[in-house]
Amino acid sequence: MSSYSTTAGPGPSSSLNVNLTATNKDKVSYFFNETTAKFHYGEGHPMKPARLGLAHNLIIGYGLHKKMHCYTQRRATESEMSEFHSEDYIEFLRRVTPDNANAFSKFLSRFNVGVDDCPVFEGLYDFCRLSAGGSIEGGRKLCAGSDIAINWAGGLHHAKKFEASGFCYVNDIVLGILQLLRIYPRVVYIDIDVHHGDGVQEAFYQSDRVMTVSFHRYDGSFFPGTGSLDEIGIRAGKNYSVNVPLQEHIDDTSYSYIFEKVMQNVMDVYQPSAVVLQCGADSLAGDRLGSFNLSIKGHGSCVAFMKKFKVPLLVLGGGGYTIRNVARAWCYETSLCTNTDLSDSLPQNQYIMHYGPDYKLHSNSVDKNAENANTRQHLDQIYIAIRENLRNLNWAPSVAMNEIPPDLQGFNAETGNWEPEIFKVDEAEDKNPELRVDQGKYGLDASQRLRRDKDMNEYDEREMYEGDHDQDHDG
Repeated sequence: MSSYSTTAGPGPSSSLNVNLTATNKDKVSYFFNETTAKFHYGEGHPMKPARLGLAHNLIIGYGLHKKMHCYTQRRATESEMSEFHSEDYIEFLRRVTPDNANAFSKFLSRFNVGVDDCPVFEGLYDFCRLSAGGSIEGGRKLCAGSDIAINWAGGLHHAKKFEASGFCYVNDIVLGILQLLRIYPRVVYIDIDVHHGDGVQEAFYQSDRVMTVSFHRYDGSFFPGTGSLDEIGIRAGKNYSVNVPLQEHIDDTSYSYIFEKVMQNVMDVYQPSAVVLQCGADSLAGDRLGSFNLSIKGHGSCVAFMKKFKVPLLVLGGGGYTIRNVARAWCYETSLCTNTDLSDSLPQNQYIMHYGPDYKLHSNSVDKNAENANTRQHLDQIYIAIRENLRNLNWAPSVAMNEIPPDLQGFNAETGNWEPEIFKVDEAEDKNPELRVDQGKYGLDASQRLRRDKDMNEYDEREMYEGDHDQDHDG
């Protein structure tokens, strides 16, 4: 039986809980909190948390919640977030607000907050806590016996130990992986966002217990400007960072070809005991900030492929800026996690008008005229280089198992009524969902991004947005 619970742990059931029969054999834990969809980065900003509400609405509309254990994601504590981030950075996020930001001017610069890509918005700290809490609890659920855990509010892969970057403030992925490392010897992190998973790679760049694998666009100038083939890790982590630098307009066939070859090799050689999959949807065709040409099925094929290995799987969100397609993709990928076939006709819901004119799950957004810049020869060269690096691993590292912390089975979760609620999308900012954004207008050039911050010893990977450029308003 699947429990539709208002808490994230054992205890008395709420009177609002509904017991539902699950037909899939995998135990899937799903995290959502209605509050996450109500945050707003600011007018004209491409990151729209409302996409989480749209995705959840489709998941409920298709009845996928009946096949999962559903939990309200709780808010991470300061101490939990400080397991990776510096305490002064977390304290700053807790204290800064739009009303008092001017009083924190020297800290805004230090922590890369208050710039256009990482603004100070109302509820910023709460947003960070919720995103992180879902991934922390997802990791704990896997440790406690779930086969798959899903947190679409997570996947914020650019955040660094000391600073925000690329719409990301707290790196929920790293925090989730740290939970897994409590009992799992080896974790593979996979990133299918169009942007390089730099924050996660940097966090584990010297470790052999986490292998990071990122599939992303790379040309030296595309944000964040990192992720070349020769970034392989250092010291104990040498050869445990894998980067798959791709060119623009890659299609389903080419993406599946390189993804499956690389990941089969990684799984064979590294033999991970858990997998974390960041499903950034800005790699979909037609994304406002992306430049790949993947269909929703092509994107979802990565989830299906990794699920076949039958190791504990933490599935997270990430980028994605054409929000109706983000919702479609994450709903479809939830169906893959629950072994459910979905009708292509979308269920009736309050936001059905956003999915026109076809009102289909698998909308025809692929650009048939786009020229795939990734030749088979080029992909084979990438794979050969990665295969040779992996051959330098003598064995999959084995580590002594840490004692499970006493709170691992008791999920210190919030209580409260959990009811599906439709979230209102800011239609004024989403009136032209197909409008593409020239990322070059909003990003620093490569030389600027790669400049080291001497005080923090971190990459300066700021994606700047000018106030006159509003990609959501045509005109």
